[in-house]
Amino acid sequence: MGQQRRSIFISGGASGIGRAIARHFGERDWFVGIGDVNQQGMEDTLGLIPGGFKYAHKLDVRDRAAWDEALNAFRTAAGGRIDVVVNNAGIGTGGPLAELDTDEIERCLDINLKGVLFGAQAAHPHLLDTAPGSALVNIASAAGIAGGTGMSVYSATKFAVRGIAESLDAEWAPDGIKVCSICPSFIETPLLDGTGNRRSNEMVRDRVKAAGLEITPVEEVAEAVWNAVHGEELHYLVGKTARRLNFAKRWFPNKVRKQNRAGAALLGR
Repeated sequence: MGQQRRSIFISGGASGIGRAIARHFGERDWFVGIGDVNQQGMEDTLGLIPGGFKYAHKLDVRDRAAWDEALNAFRTAAGGRIDVVVNNAGIGTGGPLAELDTDEIERCLDINLKGVLFGAQAAHPHLLDTAPGSALVNIASAAGIAGGTGMSVYSATKFAVRGIAESLDAEWAPDGIKVCSICPSFIETPLLDGTGNRRSNEMVRDRVKAAGLEITPVEEVAEAVWNAVHGEELHYLVGKTARRLNFAKRWFPNKVRKQNRAGAALLGR
């Protein structure tokens, strides 16, 4: 009797990084489950995954009970096991803190931070049953390595996501569950086509290009998640910007601070 097919559940699977991860694992014969609030986007993602080992469940990551419902349903669909859960769902929020509306701040915190905590909490019993070798993968960001002007709320959530991974890496080690974070720089996803906050009309993509930063193909994030599931590192950096920023923050922190302040001055902040 052959080994049972391994399974992975990905929040935010309707587009962008979540879709790329789903395709990457689906093409390698994993049973893929995705959760999202965007039903049509999830159907589009499933249409890109070969074979019949795929499943979608509507999920608002801010709802703790909804996490249990989604993971229990996926586990049943996947033949009684979940090997990997990816906390990927997230939104971008940018702009001067003084200009952000309260609901914009709360929505970012609820999805990017509470959603990750709820996902980890709900995932634990399932991953415990497939340990050792099971994994929780949190999608963080280069914004979780160093904060920049106009990024206070988003950076707060992504610093937190890295911190959650570090805490659970220790907490769940006796259980045999791997925990790690993925820290991409600017990735080619629909988030780049937004403005960051409702008072701005400048596209994030335009600001990235103006700063001379590269936009990394989303497939590189999916490959990093694959490597994380099969590797032993705690934090995985994706893209030149993330690697350079991590190096500079470690060895030249004052230079990073001066560059951030100079950037703020150029923006009139």
